[in-house]
Amino acid sequence: MSAISLYAKASPGFAQKLANSLALIRSAATDYSPLTQASSLGAEDMVVTHLMHEAGLLGQPGISMFVLNTEMLHAETVALIGRIEARYPVKVDVYRPDAMAASAFVEQNGSQAMYKSLELRKACCHIRKMEPLERALAGKKGWLTGLRREQSAARAEVHDIEQQPERAKINPLVEWTQGDIWHYISVNAIPYNPLHDQFFPSIGCAPCTRAVTLGEDVRSGRWWWENESA
Repeated sequence: MSAISLYAKASPGFAQKLANSLALIRSAATDYSPLTQASSLGAEDMVVTHLMHEAGLLGQPGISMFVLNTEMLHAETVALIGRIEARYPVKVDVYRPDAMAASAFVEQNGSQAMYKSLELRKACCHIRKMEPLERALAGKKGWLTGLRREQSAARAEVHDIEQQPERAKINPLVEWTQGDIWHYISVNAIPYNPLHDQFFPSIGCAPCTRAVTLGEDVRSGRWWWENESA
């Protein structure tokens, strides 16, 4: 059963949400150029990419998008980069961890270090995600994400624009539901990660992501062993 058949159902007022998101993206391109999209290649970020295309921004000066290839992503995730470039007029910038830092971490702590302690998992994330993210955002005045308030309690207070010290973080999907996301994907035939059809609602690095059961929190498949040991 596909994620589309399971989840695609627009919420009341979806047309207005869509209009608001497009307006926000267009204004961000004017107010926060150079503007970039940080794409995890998940369903929400694929929607943001298509919204940028619908807004006529992809391929325009001052507009870019990037992916953090942690070198531990699923093959299905990495394959989406080529599918994006085939579908849209954009070259995806790919940022990878510093090879020496990543190699030294594995040599010292092992390839399964993320399971040993919270500190080691966060250290791995810093090398593979946070440091490359800093490089990807350097010189940018704004960045687009796929964050939604519905995703978790921690994201319930996310705003559409969050002013950070060096740039603005723009979240055009804050009001969208899961049903809205998959409705938009279905209507526009947007490419998406086939792992979503295998009950992976939130997809990160392969060792840190698992499938969930129907009814589980959408973020429960990420770093699940930390929740189990809490």
